[in-house]
Amino acid sequence: MKHLILGTAGHIDHGKTSLVKALTGIDTDRLKEEKARGITIELGFAHLELPCGICFGIVDVPGHEKFVRTMVAGVGGMDMVMLVIAADEGIMPQTREHLDILRLLGVKRGLVALTKRDLVEKEWLELVTEEVRDFVAGSFLEGAPIVALSSRTGEGFEDLKEVLAGLAEQADEKRCEGPFRLPVDRVFTVPGFGTVVTGTLLSGEINVGDELEILPSGREGRVRGIQAHGIKGDKGQAGQRLAVNLQGIDLDEVLRGDVVVPRGIFRATRGVDVRLDYLASAPRELRHRATVRLHSATYEVPAQVILLDRDTLQPGDSAYVQLRLKEPALLLSGDSYILRAFSPQVTIGGGVTLDPFPPRRRRRNDEALQLLEAFGTADLQRTILLIISQSLLSGIAFEEILLRSGLPRKSVDSYLAALLSAGEIIQMTREPRLYLTKKAVETLKRGVVNEMTAYQSANPLKEGIGKEELKSRLPKRSDLRFFTPLLSSLERDGLIVPDRDIVRLAGTAAGSTTAGDCLGSKMDSFIAEGGIEPPTLREIMERFRCDEKTARDNLALLIRGGQVVRISADLFYSTASLDRLRETLIVLLRERGEIIPTDYRERTNLSRKFLIPLLEHFDSEKVTIRVGDKRVLRRK
Repeated sequence: MKHLILGTAGHIDHGKTSLVKALTGIDTDRLKEEKARGITIELGFAHLELPCGICFGIVDVPGHEKFVRTMVAGVGGMDMVMLVIAADEGIMPQTREHLDILRLLGVKRGLVALTKRDLVEKEWLELVTEEVRDFVAGSFLEGAPIVALSSRTGEGFEDLKEVLAGLAEQADEKRCEGPFRLPVDRVFTVPGFGTVVTGTLLSGEINVGDELEILPSGREGRVRGIQAHGIKGDKGQAGQRLAVNLQGIDLDEVLRGDVVVPRGIFRATRGVDVRLDYLASAPRELRHRATVRLHSATYEVPAQVILLDRDTLQPGDSAYVQLRLKEPALLLSGDSYILRAFSPQVTIGGGVTLDPFPPRRRRRNDEALQLLEAFGTADLQRTILLIISQSLLSGIAFEEILLRSGLPRKSVDSYLAALLSAGEIIQMTREPRLYLTKKAVETLKRGVVNEMTAYQSANPLKEGIGKEELKSRLPKRSDLRFFTPLLSSLERDGLIVPDRDIVRLAGTAAGSTTAGDCLGSKMDSFIAEGGIEPPTLREIMERFRCDEKTARDNLALLIRGGQVVRISADLFYSTASLDRLRETLIVLLRERGEIIPTDYRERTNLSRKFLIPLLEHFDSEKVTIRVGDKRVLRRK
């Protein structure tokens, strides 16, 4: 069975609720106040099954100007609409505003129902019909069927059902693939069952037992039960009006305007980039940073208008706009919205969400405008590329691309594969999947090489730069997870040579110590002259009048060259002196089998200042093994 949502719209007292009751047998006015006053205040719901296999969920909206916000909540999710106009009154103010709202929210299909035909003469009905045709010209209802009927006599209702069946055949059902999304339009409690929410399922399927999340609050629960048109079932699908029993969610923890979604997939936003069509009927120009009310799905939220390419927007014009929301809300790319002014409280514009998670954009930025223009084109691969390129050096995750593009997962995978194959983007990490444009990667690689060059210029005696030191020099707006892939790419390019914890530029080496006047050469001689009791680091600094960094850099060069060995933090031996001391220790141990430190001191005449560090060094070299206070020769 094909499931579609049919909505009503039109001026107060034009017979919307009576029409629905005559069509379905269901009175959608359920509140005592509605029955007492004879007007619709809240959204009403009914259903209609046609013999052709079409099932309509019907949403009846209020027509009074004071309840436009409620009317807007009912329009979200409509597949087609009946614009209801009373034949005895014709087009009225809310008829006009409702048609504007329907157009701005992207309703594409519908009909006009001329009610109360029993109250007017045939000639008057023909005049009203022509007036209606002129009124809807240029809108999505241009050329739509106009059905004259009477809810009191039943005249015209068979024609109405035929028209509905024909329109339904042309309408596309909502997508059942992807995660479910249920904007809440009503919340109540049922004794013994708990919290129940109702709404139109915009996408996906929802099943009993599914884990869910309420956005924007983030409260989590589970689906306990599902009803569609009063009939219990195990699941609901896109396009159906559903009542969902929530487990783990209290009555005061969910409100109209909240959205029921799968746990951990969606997130609310505080700002969106949109295309705004500003109605010609708007009372005044729209200024940069004006405050308005944003309506989408079943919620409303105050928003500030950031005009991206101008300072004012004139009635009848369109522009790209960033809307900064006072409170978080769930908006996805492709979602329709309307804007209403605070004073006077009228609808002033609307359009389609383009980027639901934009950065705070600089105004009159050409790159930002290019991206927003791409959202409105059929070149979806270019849209994906622009989303990635505007992440600059930060990169962007696959899940973020999904949220910002509003495209199905398979489509995004396909476009990314094509961009990777063309070499326009690069996947930097496997999990999570993070992407950069090729241009951004090249920028980061140049930055790494520049940092290494600068470091080597400032430290000519060092073999290279430590990896951790180099990682800390990546731009702060980049991601540290890019460091290893960047090094691998630079190594493949032949630009760097990694060596354990050090990285150096290819074709470079540490300075030589062969020159007779080289400071390192002089230090080497000074240490060798000390023999078995060489000078300490401080004595070396005093002798050559240099700072600690200079001394250590030169000593590191000698260590790499094999002339000097570091014994402790401040003690360095010439290789020849250390070799003699090692050989003396080995001979002594072979003679005695085991020794204590004093045995070695008697053989070498070393002071304790040098004795203990040397013995510990030979332990670390695996020449000896310490057993208590004694040392023995390690077996090879």
